[in-house]
Amino acid sequence: MVVEPDLLEGGDGTGPGAPHRRQLHALLAMGHTQIERFFPGITGEMVSGGARLGRGDEVRFYVDGVLKAPVADARMLGATRPFVETHVRRRVTALDNVRLEPATGKGLLLRGGRVVGARLAAAGAPRAGDAEAAGKGDEYDVRADLVVDAMGRSSRLGNWLAAEGWGQAPADRMRVDLGYATARFARGSELPDTVIAHSTPGPASDYQPAVCEPGALAAVEGDAWSVVLAGYAGHRPGRDRAEFLARMRRCVAPLREIADRCEMIGAVEPFHFRESRRRRFTDLTKFPGGLVVVGDAMATVNPVYGQGLTLAALQASSLHVHLRSGASPHDPARDYFRRAAVVVDAAWQLSTTADLAQPHVTGPYPRGYRFLRWAGDHITTASVRDARVNQTYMDVVHMRRHPKALTGPRVLARTARVLWRG
Repeated sequence: MVVEPDLLEGGDGTGPGAPHRRQLHALLAMGHTQIERFFPGITGEMVSGGARLGRGDEVRFYVDGVLKAPVADARMLGATRPFVETHVRRRVTALDNVRLEPATGKGLLLRGGRVVGARLAAAGAPRAGDAEAAGKGDEYDVRADLVVDAMGRSSRLGNWLAAEGWGQAPADRMRVDLGYATARFARGSELPDTVIAHSTPGPASDYQPAVCEPGALAAVEGDAWSVVLAGYAGHRPGRDRAEFLARMRRCVAPLREIADRCEMIGAVEPFHFRESRRRRFTDLTKFPGGLVVVGDAMATVNPVYGQGLTLAALQASSLHVHLRSGASPHDPARDYFRRAAVVVDAAWQLSTTADLAQPHVTGPYPRGYRFLRWAGDHITTASVRDARVNQTYMDVVHMRRHPKALTGPRVLARTARVLWRG
């Protein structure tokens, strides 16, 4: 059973429960790989439905306005998040043992040191007469061998566990004060060789929007371009269409061309992301069986790096490996949390190290930050010029390799040679 309160909002699960769903999202290479592994052929289905699959030079990354060295195996899907979710949902609900439940979680059912189900509140009209439900009014209980908390940043799991005498997972926080906004444009014959374009400030501008505005575009379903612009603190984009277009014209060439040649469809939709946060479940000395946590309920990092969907896919893969290992769903899922922590910690390291380059982000600083910042600046500069350095850099960005790959001796030696040659 998949419990989703937004199912009644148009029937596609894109209601107010995740207000950032309409923003441009990135499915990084490793996330794409995981989804294709779970649902073979889904990429072809999405492309047949209007998504674009960018390969090689069709995927373009810029730093400080300069196009980075090409990566031959670059591969990214151009599609909106609701489009991707619709196709994944269709595959999931086609399984015989899956059904969707339009409801909201209200609490856990615990017995004998493990979670045995959840208390739900029906979404929309009160339900009655369901043999699986036991309760009063529109609240009812559902039994389960394993409960998965996928309630996102606003998860109330910690409070529910505390009310039953269990400890709350300690949390790390980093306030980033990011704002971003997405607009949609009609897509015609312009930029025929571009599917993804992404632009960020880098070392040459001290990671500030002095050279060009940070932003990205993707060719998506419905013959449209989806464009996102981002900024921190006082430079956050708003709803004003004229301002949005003016900022696009201060960005790299692909975004300038869209601003000049394409019609904006609908409104500019802004979103404010205040802080990155991760909950360290591996630090708990005891945790009930029958319960795991995935997605933003475990960790949410700065969305400007596009890691969210891929991080969730990797956590799903960690849960898959855990259950296939023969572990009982009734026991505390310590092995799952250890596996998931590896990918969460990698995403956290990558995003927070980059965020600390912003003057308004004041920490906490990780051990070895000065070296990480020094190495990151030089590797980023070298990745603009050298395809081999950029290959490793993009493998890390796309979560195919751990961030420690960037500080390996071979990468550092090649970076030094590239920068020495000028």
